[in-house]
Amino acid sequence: MVRVFRWTLRLFTLVVALAAAAAALVYYFAASSLPDYSANYTLDGLTAPVEIVRDNADVPHIFGQTDEDVFFGLGFAHAQDRLWQMTLLRRTVQGRLSELFGPRTVQTDELMRRLDLYRLASRSVSAQDADTQAALKAYAAGVNAWIETVNAEALGRGAPEFFLFTPEIAPWQPADSIAVAKLMALDMTPHMQNEVLRARASLTLSSERLADLMPDVPKGLEGALPTDYGALFPDLPKIARASTWEPGPLMPVGPPAFAGASNAWAAAPDRSAAGGTLLANDPHMALTAPTIWYLARLELSSGGVIGGTLPGVPMVLTGRSDKLGWGITVAYADDQDLYMEELNPADRQEYRTPDGWQKFRTERSIIRVAEEPPVTITLRWTENGPVLPGSHFDLAQVTPRGHVAALAWTGLSPEDRSMSAGLKLMRAKSVEEGMEAGRDFVAPALNVTLADSESVALQLFGVVPERDAAHYSKGRMPSLGWQTENRWKGRRPYETNARIANPAAGILGNTNNRITEAPFPDNISFLWGDTQRIQRWRKLMAEREVHTRESFIAAQLDTVSVTARSLLPLIARDLWYTGEAAPDGTPERQRQVALQLLANWNGEMNEHLPEPLIYAAWLRQLQQKLIVDEIGPLSLEFTHPDPIFLERVFRNIDGAAAWCDIKQTTITETCTDTARIALDEALLWIGERYGTSLESLRWGDAHEARHDHLVLGNVPILQWFVNIRQSTSGGDNTLQRGLTKGDMPAPFANVHAAGYRGVYDFADPDSSVFITATGQSGHPLSRHYDDLGALWRQGEYIPMSLNPELARAGAVGITTLSPR
Repeated sequence: MVRVFRWTLRLFTLVVALAAAAAALVYYFAASSLPDYSANYTLDGLTAPVEIVRDNADVPHIFGQTDEDVFFGLGFAHAQDRLWQMTLLRRTVQGRLSELFGPRTVQTDELMRRLDLYRLASRSVSAQDADTQAALKAYAAGVNAWIETVNAEALGRGAPEFFLFTPEIAPWQPADSIAVAKLMALDMTPHMQNEVLRARASLTLSSERLADLMPDVPKGLEGALPTDYGALFPDLPKIARASTWEPGPLMPVGPPAFAGASNAWAAAPDRSAAGGTLLANDPHMALTAPTIWYLARLELSSGGVIGGTLPGVPMVLTGRSDKLGWGITVAYADDQDLYMEELNPADRQEYRTPDGWQKFRTERSIIRVAEEPPVTITLRWTENGPVLPGSHFDLAQVTPRGHVAALAWTGLSPEDRSMSAGLKLMRAKSVEEGMEAGRDFVAPALNVTLADSESVALQLFGVVPERDAAHYSKGRMPSLGWQTENRWKGRRPYETNARIANPAAGILGNTNNRITEAPFPDNISFLWGDTQRIQRWRKLMAEREVHTRESFIAAQLDTVSVTARSLLPLIARDLWYTGEAAPDGTPERQRQVALQLLANWNGEMNEHLPEPLIYAAWLRQLQQKLIVDEIGPLSLEFTHPDPIFLERVFRNIDGAAAWCDIKQTTITETCTDTARIALDEALLWIGERYGTSLESLRWGDAHEARHDHLVLGNVPILQWFVNIRQSTSGGDNTLQRGLTKGDMPAPFANVHAAGYRGVYDFADPDSSVFITATGQSGHPLSRHYDDLGALWRQGEYIPMSLNPELARAGAVGITTLSPR
């Protein structure tokens, strides 16, 4: 027995030693790709030395004698910290993910090949102005200089992920930067998905009930609209069908709710306590580890520029110079239309046009798949745009037999000069110059809020299609592609894009809300991203005669839900304080406790409070209860409670209270009945998940921010090292927006939020501040992988200064790049 024990102990010790040695070896190789921020490099492609000063938050301040050298330095810094992220974005837009990840990403690759974004980006390089072409080439040279340095000095392949996948990295090209920007544009527009969803819903709902479920904001401006998609195609089934589309990994197009969002507002000098303009911006995108944002400062010949960049793109998208600040919000301009193209029954290689049958433009494309045979697809284009397969976005459910779906999108331009427009904005010295810089911008459509020392303005950047007033669906649902009135007539002049300059009130802002009251076809969009945040913002702005940097920060971090304050009195009006106290432990008692908590709640979605969780669970269950018997499995597409829909129902606007009756029962339920049933069911779900002690609940336990690694986030063991999780406040409709996941098993997880926040004060520019949601480095072993995330969660910021001495004072390293 003793002998067996000794041998068992020896074997155990050996296994532990081998495991420790293996872990040490893995750590050694992974750590070898951590960049040395104090190194000196001699490189090709420079005309003079470049200095990269990284402050104590690892924000690079890049100094060079020419603009090209500075962009070279930015490319070098981006590659040092985010090389894996950059190559992953490039592979996504090229449709080459499956070469690494196998069959699970074929669907994503197929979509990217059909949209042909990379080839369009390549053609757009020559359309840029000379300065932009020079910047793109210099930036690419900087990226490639780091890749060559990694190879020459065996620096761990540049990132730990390259040890798990192929280490070969193709040289970066100018077209790659434009392609990454186009990919971001695709992620930020929801109109294609919304057209499909509206068409699917219209097949089973009357026009009145469709107006409830997918309401206009505000209703009634555009007059009568066609809502019966089935009238176009009588053979389509008039039933609600479950979604058959499961977005594959790294799919850049998701449900409409997860398109880009943002907040931005500005105050003129007479509304600022310090007498200078103020500007705040926090763009909202999917949370990832690392975040998509990268903070940087560039010292250009036109002056210093600092703010948020995207790895792979040589541009400060949101930030400031010493003269001008700019912030971005998604404009929701309707820049996409789906068309049903009729196939020629005698020759399916032809489709109908206004001038008769015409051949598709076709091309074969081979998708190489890791450890699997390659997949060959046939790409087809019509005059309206690329043909999309019915397997994507549930298009099969709205595509009649003998037809295919084609997409028109402004981002499919082969002469996209958005990059040139962005670089002009960085060099602009005034609000007027900033507004003029947007003339060449194509996609995504953005509301750009501008502030110089004296003026503030909001300008819509991006191409808005010119539609015919007789367009059948007005761009809201797929339409017949061969009918001339449905086709785009070109682009609207830039001068007609919405703009607001120096308003009389001295303050302007945008939370993705409606920015024009014009009727169709001059309305920009029917779909807007917000109806609630703007109400809270207006109240906060009106509460003070003058504002400060601190009041703008407080507004960015505000977690009061206007939705909760307005809907709870409406939904629970006949449930408050009814009946005697029920016995402890009964469902009735649990409901009474919940209602008592909500009655005394001010609507603040604070992570430490129980009320936000009770409220959120109730509204989610209530909406599902209202719609599931009407639209069946289609109800799973409406995962986020719509405040306008719920208000219409409980105010019985245009007969919307009809949703309250549950068809499967023999009695006729009132809205109060359905609200009570939904609350009981929500409390049962909470009890099973978080416990029955309602007073002890924490919203933050459910509303956990999920910054997940896009590739390794689901890999056992590794996920504990690469994912970042944080308890957070806010919700779907608060200014500090944390959009919830929506579906089970974690419907309230925070997955889409402000990955960047910035507040710029032109009374004292160096007192401006900014922050990102994770850290500067994409390397999980770097202390800068998540160091900014703790500040972000706590609502703190770091200095946003153009003073080089401040950057040097706390530098974590100074990298010198010298010409060879």
